[in-house]
Amino acid sequence: MGESPAYHVGPARHRGRPDVRKLEDFSTTPMEARPAQTNGALTDDALAGAPLIARLLAIRAAMVRQTKAEVALLAGLHPNHRESGRNLLHYLALRRHDLRALQGPLARLGLSSLGRAEAHALASVDAVLAALHRLDGQTWAPDGPAPLGFEEGEARLRAHAEALFGPPPPERGTRIMVTMPTETAEDYPLVLDLVRHGMDCMRVNAAHDDAGAWGRMIAHLRRAEEATGRRVRVLMDLAGPKVRTGPIAPGPRVVRVRPVRDALGRVLRPARVWLTPAKAPAAAPAPADATLPVPGAWLGRLRADDRVQFVDARGSKRKWTVEAVTKDGAWVTGERTAYVVPGTRLRRSPARGAGERARVALVGDLPARDGLILLRPGDLLVLTKSNAPGRPADHDPAADGDADRGNAADGVSAAPLRPATVGCTLPDALDDVAAGERVWFDDGRIGGVVEAADAAGLHVRITQAGAGAKLRADKGINLPDSALRVPALTEKDLADLPFLAAHADLVALSFANTAADVQQLRERLDALGGPSPAVVLKIETERGFENLPAMLFEAMRARACGVMIARGDLAVECGFERLAEVQEEILWVCEAAHVPAIWATQVLESLAKGGLPSRAEVTDAAMGNRAECVMLNKGPHVVEAVQALDDILRRMQAHHRKKSSMLRELRVAHVAPEHAPTA
Repeated sequence: MGESPAYHVGPARHRGRPDVRKLEDFSTTPMEARPAQTNGALTDDALAGAPLIARLLAIRAAMVRQTKAEVALLAGLHPNHRESGRNLLHYLALRRHDLRALQGPLARLGLSSLGRAEAHALASVDAVLAALHRLDGQTWAPDGPAPLGFEEGEARLRAHAEALFGPPPPERGTRIMVTMPTETAEDYPLVLDLVRHGMDCMRVNAAHDDAGAWGRMIAHLRRAEEATGRRVRVLMDLAGPKVRTGPIAPGPRVVRVRPVRDALGRVLRPARVWLTPAKAPAAAPAPADATLPVPGAWLGRLRADDRVQFVDARGSKRKWTVEAVTKDGAWVTGERTAYVVPGTRLRRSPARGAGERARVALVGDLPARDGLILLRPGDLLVLTKSNAPGRPADHDPAADGDADRGNAADGVSAAPLRPATVGCTLPDALDDVAAGERVWFDDGRIGGVVEAADAAGLHVRITQAGAGAKLRADKGINLPDSALRVPALTEKDLADLPFLAAHADLVALSFANTAADVQQLRERLDALGGPSPAVVLKIETERGFENLPAMLFEAMRARACGVMIARGDLAVECGFERLAEVQEEILWVCEAAHVPAIWATQVLESLAKGGLPSRAEVTDAAMGNRAECVMLNKGPHVVEAVQALDDILRRMQAHHRKKSSMLRELRVAHVAPEHAPTA
């Protein structure tokens, strides 16, 4: 298969470039390689002084020339997509110009300002040109074959969405996709509820669980389909080359036990601790603030109202009261915070009058706390290529104390004896990172700039961490300024592909960045034989956004394809302040290609996880109506989230279709006669 043309958004990448280019920079060749006039197309400067008709005619001529120059590209597309590919070329050529200077004059004439040209770009320009000529007392008819008409362009997008997701449900054109939690491998009723309440596509994330669990999830779906009479598509996400933090050395083996207090510090509920035999531990029969293993013989001597005294890890004297004793353990309560470690000496003091002497027991082994690294602005973090567990910085306590006393006003502390370190799951990716480039951790919660890069890794100076943020293992790392040479398909992806090809209707290519990535996946799927699932491009990097047109042309070689706007990583890559316009531009390009788009990441997240949505989330979910599918993530209240999203999308369908407002009757109170304006 030949190399795809370099369709992309904006100029070639430069290290340290702060943001992505705008859509009007779409081009078929890198900006650096383009002369002022390409293929005879006039530049915006040259068009500025021309009459309105002349400017539009020049733009139209450039649109037509673009398709003539790409005959071989269009011939390589699947027959389902050739006209759509032609429309995409028209749209890219149209958007190489800043159309804002034309939109005002066109609107004042009562004509289309080309703001809804995506699905039928050339037809939109032709309609405006015909109207302008009529207003000027002329007749005009375009040369060449008729372009896709207004209704035909929109019909193709609907047909492509149906090929990808199946028929839409009644009164809702936008489908609902739901990410499967691990428990759906064993919980058929949950899958059945999701299907009954509106799930149109099941998403299985191959980054989690295994083939056995995936198979059970899909089997539950097929059973639910039979019960409901509905057909639900299956999308499986490839894990992809996600760059994440490596393991971090575990924290101390310590349990903090504390009571519940009110705003004034008064105890509302004492801490409840479950003591259980160390050799035959039993789970607490009710919620406990802590579970501690102790010798069974000592535990068997406890009686209600006994006292348990000890000195905690901080040297503080503490006392608990035995509330109840069962055959499996004992409940003790305390009204002061305590820190307990393995080996803490618990001294039993029998209730008054019991006539027994005190006995001592040692607390058994406790689980280590998850490792973490506390980072503040100004700290140095070494991102290493080593597999060794990461560690927090080592400080000299004496030096810290001196620094705190001497520089308290400045908030300056002594430099650590050794900076914090953490590994990387894809160490080869660090070879493509240079000094001055940005690094983001944990969905953008922690940010820094590379001060130095060497054979061991990257020295990152933390610039954003609030007043202090905790970095843990397996958190995402984003390198938005770095051109990573990481293959899109990992060894795990290649091992998972046979299962995905056999069970999925759609396969999502995570971190799709180039047309070559798409080509590689398509070739791997074709090599497996049998019908290949449709490919969905997950746009979650700045580079993927820039190369979206080229990847679309590659994906459109197959019968069906789609795009997922993965707004989590994408927001970190391009900047949260840029996400709104980037997701808009992706929707425009997809509509121009008549390729279905999936609105993904954090849709109704608070509702799915906590049972109550935020106001902003409801508005965001309503915006999802402009895509062909909206994706929900997992959570304890995901069924309620599906119901709410179904209702929101049905309501919004009466108000919006893509960028067009649907002007149904406005249901507001009429002006009362006594308040009606007078002549």
